[in-house]
Amino acid sequence: MEPDAVIDDTGLITDSLDDDYGAPWTDDGTFPKDRFLDRELSWLSFNQRVLELAEDDSLPLLERVNFLAIFASNLDEFFMVRVAGLKRRIMTGLAVPTNVGTAPLDVLAQISQKAHELQLRHAIAFRDLVKPKLDKAGIHIEGWADLDEEDRSRVDEIFANQIFPVLTPLAVDPAHPFPYISGLSLNLAVRVRSPKTGKEEFARLKVPNVLARFIQLPDDERGLLRFIPLEDLISYHLEELFPGMEVLEHHEFRVTRNEDVEIEEDESENLIQSLERELLKRRFGPPIRLEITDDMDERTLDLLVRELGITDQEVYRLPAPLDLSGLYEVYRLERPELKYNKHVPVTSAALQPSEPNAQTDLFAAISKREVLVHHPYESFATSIQALLEQAARDPKVLAIKQTLYRTSGDSPIVEALINAAEAGKAVLAVVEIKARFDETANINWARQLERAGVHVVYGMVGLKTHCKLALIVRQEDGELRHYSHIGTGNYNPKTSRLYEDIGYLTTDPQIGKDLTRLFNELSGYAIEKKFKRLLVSPLHLRKGLLKRIRVETENAAAGLASGIRIKVNSLVDEAIIDALYRASEAGVPIDLWVRGICSVRPGVNPYSSNIRVRSILGRYLEHSRVFWFQNGDDPQVFIGSADLMHRNLDRRIEAVVRLVDAQQLDQLRTLFDMAMSNNTASWWLNSDGEWERHSRSEAGAPLRDLQNAVMRKIALRKRGNW
Repeated sequence: MEPDAVIDDTGLITDSLDDDYGAPWTDDGTFPKDRFLDRELSWLSFNQRVLELAEDDSLPLLERVNFLAIFASNLDEFFMVRVAGLKRRIMTGLAVPTNVGTAPLDVLAQISQKAHELQLRHAIAFRDLVKPKLDKAGIHIEGWADLDEEDRSRVDEIFANQIFPVLTPLAVDPAHPFPYISGLSLNLAVRVRSPKTGKEEFARLKVPNVLARFIQLPDDERGLLRFIPLEDLISYHLEELFPGMEVLEHHEFRVTRNEDVEIEEDESENLIQSLERELLKRRFGPPIRLEITDDMDERTLDLLVRELGITDQEVYRLPAPLDLSGLYEVYRLERPELKYNKHVPVTSAALQPSEPNAQTDLFAAISKREVLVHHPYESFATSIQALLEQAARDPKVLAIKQTLYRTSGDSPIVEALINAAEAGKAVLAVVEIKARFDETANINWARQLERAGVHVVYGMVGLKTHCKLALIVRQEDGELRHYSHIGTGNYNPKTSRLYEDIGYLTTDPQIGKDLTRLFNELSGYAIEKKFKRLLVSPLHLRKGLLKRIRVETENAAAGLASGIRIKVNSLVDEAIIDALYRASEAGVPIDLWVRGICSVRPGVNPYSSNIRVRSILGRYLEHSRVFWFQNGDDPQVFIGSADLMHRNLDRRIEAVVRLVDAQQLDQLRTLFDMAMSNNTASWWLNSDGEWERHSRSEAGAPLRDLQNAVMRKIALRKRGNW
């Protein structure tokens, strides 16, 4: 696994891989140069943690299959964006040494070495650990050799009727140049020989991605579910595709291309048109990885390497089958006994209807007291989505303003905005059409919104709008009242069932004023002024966080209560890290809960001996961002959309909001206590940059699963016991 962070509803963690080059930071020589961990290797370590879940025999079997697929999808995007970007900068001469002085070519070599190790480990985990378990569970992924004559006869019929008409073999000869190989497509390299002339030829056959990756075999009398990889089925029918030719060799291969999009933004040019032009170019990016099966002969490999312009370092020789992201299809099988126990999100206790089967008046509920909603334990559908849908229908609502970064393909959120506009309300949608790999979907939604009469703006030139904000203006008793939502995750009903996020609902008039001005500035020209309850990047978020870290440092030096607790997806920014090192050196206890990339080197005396780093991965993607500063006896606690990366602090519109309600602070304090506890299963980052998994006690008993524990606590809170 945004891979906000792909994972989208397939498991991919996309947002974690946006480019992040350059930093407003200067090394003052206070600490040693090796105090940072390399961000690319740290990301690979994150994906290794995903792989360790797939290797864990204590997890439900199909969940292990899912983690194998997530690992593969994550790594695909890592190559398409991070590796491709690094290679591009090396080729253009723009690459510079890392913040620890590593030369760009050395970084590329380190990435390659680690990626080779992980991809082979991933393939072996499927072959040796997971596939045998699938066989025992009655789910068989067969090879051609596993089929008997009756099976083969049935498969012949499937091939002739459902697959053969879709295939297009492409010859390579003087009249047919080497074909374009699309990124992430699975292909067969085929060598054939003419019996008449004895001449050998090469052909490429694309495995169609419009067909299922694993073809289900006809029902087995033993009641087994049996599948065969599509490419395996095709391979043993090649004679039908090359009639009159002798098939000598056939091997699978897969190419990854640079699919990063670079947009030169010009205020005089339509941004959508510019982006659409760049999206067309994405398909033709240069190759940066070639995956081949380990039985490929050298002659075929030499041809592919030569024609694709691939280096030996970029060739990944792996056991078949390639492209294990296709295992998502297996995961979706209806075998609930092989998956996590089903968890149905509950409606937040504060938003419960007063009578059974009644509908909650969400405006009345939020007016009574501000609400902190914890997804997916508490339902997105009955809170944020329901509020926007109610606002669209409510005649007292005059205006709705909202940011949209990623949303689902059949989004009820967008539908609510359209309904509101058609009902005559003033609706503003700040649509970020540059959200990586969601650009096309966002362009389509933007056009639908515009056709419905929604005021659609695309943020500011040079800045992505990543904040998660909604503002509803309602007329009550002759006055205007603001209902505000500030969240850590996207307005996406599908991923809200997979991502752990926090949403804050309030009628606080100051937050309403802050959001009113922020939306006006997003639809206008500049984010310049400070806000009362918000910290907003690019001008004030970094400064605000550094100021609060400095206060903790000063408090510790003065013998006052101090402490910093941070939960983010990624922590890379050097200026923030150095400030944390100074705080640690002064005696501030610092807990860092980081899902993905972490450049902090903890536990080094004297500068980071007071820093602990934990990572938690599980059935849900930990996605919320929380910043806790003890501030003596008056904690300053913020939630929002920003990770601690250069792009979030300097090249995005991000917003975090300060929470002040004592009960909400208690909820977050309890969450941190549980996450950092030695009794909770997690990975611990060591000073050498290695992540050590702690999942069992010294006696061998499983440690507490944080996400299961939170589910139970939410249930207690619903009954008024938390």
